[in-house]
Amino acid sequence: MISKEQIEGSVRAASIVCFILAGIILVRLFHLCVIEGETYRILAENNRQKVIPIEPHRGIIYDRNGIPLVKNVPYFVAVLRPDDYNDSEIYEISKLLGVSIDEIKEKFKDKKFQIEPVVIKEGLSFEEVARIEARHSDFPNLSITTTSIRRYLYGSVGSHLIGYLGRVTEEQLKTLKAEGVPPDAFIGQWGVERIYDKILRGIYGKKIVEVDALGHELRVLKEVPPKKGEDITLTIDIEIQKAMEEAYKDMAGAFVVLKPDTGEVLALGSLPSFDPNKFSRGAPSGYWKELSENPRHPLLNRAFQSQYPPGSVFKIVTAIAGLEEGIIKPSTTVHCSGGITFGNRFYRCWKKEGHGIVDLKRAIVESCDVYFYEIGKKVGVDKIAKYANLLGLGRDSGLNFVSEKKGVVPSSEWKIQVMGQPWYPGETLSVSIGQGYVSTTPVQLARLIAAIANGGYIPKLQILKSKDIQKPEDEGESNSYRSKSLKEGQVTEPFFSVSNENKVNISEGTLKFIRDALTGVVNEPNGTGGAARLQDISVGGKTGTAQVISKAIDTHKLPNRFRDHAWFVAFAPTSNAEVAMSVFVEHGGHGGAVAAPIARIGLERYFKQDSVRTAEAEINTASQGD
Repeated sequence: MISKEQIEGSVRAASIVCFILAGIILVRLFHLCVIEGETYRILAENNRQKVIPIEPHRGIIYDRNGIPLVKNVPYFVAVLRPDDYNDSEIYEISKLLGVSIDEIKEKFKDKKFQIEPVVIKEGLSFEEVARIEARHSDFPNLSITTTSIRRYLYGSVGSHLIGYLGRVTEEQLKTLKAEGVPPDAFIGQWGVERIYDKILRGIYGKKIVEVDALGHELRVLKEVPPKKGEDITLTIDIEIQKAMEEAYKDMAGAFVVLKPDTGEVLALGSLPSFDPNKFSRGAPSGYWKELSENPRHPLLNRAFQSQYPPGSVFKIVTAIAGLEEGIIKPSTTVHCSGGITFGNRFYRCWKKEGHGIVDLKRAIVESCDVYFYEIGKKVGVDKIAKYANLLGLGRDSGLNFVSEKKGVVPSSEWKIQVMGQPWYPGETLSVSIGQGYVSTTPVQLARLIAAIANGGYIPKLQILKSKDIQKPEDEGESNSYRSKSLKEGQVTEPFFSVSNENKVNISEGTLKFIRDALTGVVNEPNGTGGAARLQDISVGGKTGTAQVISKAIDTHKLPNRFRDHAWFVAFAPTSNAEVAMSVFVEHGGHGGAVAAPIARIGLERYFKQDSVRTAEAEINTASQGD
């Protein structure tokens, strides 16, 4: 039998335990309510509040003449909340949206407890939106959200330059999250859209709404409107761009058109290209696979990222090296009988019967290989490399547009470092006519010919148009190119300063001689660039035909991948150049027959001349030399 004392002891023990537990609870409540009360109040607020980002309108991109290259169009999406999902309605919703029942069920798989709406169908047409709205009473839980999509008005024209939008990556989001960019945002991923994304994107707004336990919106608590992205104006002339791309037909290649006095890019293309509209809301996997597996590499920006032998365009460099080093004079003559023997090898001239006795100007006009073999032997590879580097070869353009290739300017030191072998004299002959180890990019040759045309200034490329662009003043004066924004506060990239670092250390006498000779290439009898001739406007230029393989058979008998590359560089007018360009056609054949007509089309469009000849006709009538 339990004694009274035992019962009282148990009661006291139980009371003590209760007091201790009550004390612990009170202390915990004090900690939760007082010490951490503000933290839990914020968490509670967040549980009943939802922040919805509001996408800003992206800025419009214009060409230099104010022509819009892109626009924003409405983009409609049909969504259904998981908690509103009803198997009995799926059949009717399937018919209404034209989406299979299995596809809808798959979208809701494992999303039973998700609060966010599930996208049923994207890219609805206006007709589909009207049809859904008309059935709203039948399907009150099916709603339409509206955003915008980028529409590229010229399709694939200029796509490598303008670029496209893509969904933000996890790596990018680490930086952009602080700027209010949501995880499902689309940002610039290529070209101008990427370089100026922050300017074009604008600032996201937000809407704070009160929600119930299931996440349904009850009321709007606060709204911060988005700030529209800024419009930008490019230096590009879309009409020149379009005309030159069309002139390529199905050929691959690249072209770069500049204003030689300011470095403004008037046109820049790489063919084949792609349709950026396919990327606007995420490229379909089939289209991406088609592009990435295409053997013609449409995603490769050939203007910056492909390196090719420059062929006879490089003779400009060899001629300048010979003149500047005092090894030859314009009056120096060479007899060309169709080739020369050096060591145990015969080096051919493109003209089998030879050019006869030619001086330097005639050698440039008719692109005589033998003349430049002889110059190359006397000048040597290292001095040729010196002037190639001065003229911008062997380094990137500084535009930071894409991951750019630098090409190769070979020298005796280069060969030892790269190949661990000495330089052989016979290799200089190949380099002197733009073959052998030497390789360049189309953008490098555009800058080179611009420097020849403008008196020796290597231009820094510009793709964003400013209101006030100054031209170089007298040589020796330091003169900064200024960039004023189109709108107050708009960010633009700085233009280059015309100073000693931009000026090539080549005499004006040499540059003038080269300009005169290049004028003869286009306008004199037997000039290899006659297909680029214009009415009433003097054009200077240089053709180039770069061998892919050493051969002695007709080019047209070779498979396409073994055919020569075609080059042409040009500037006009020759007395005070307004435009300079390089044109490259991959496996196109002779530069004078294929690349020069494309250049002429670009020049005609720049000077607003009506074309009186077709590119196809030029291929049949132009000189087949070089």
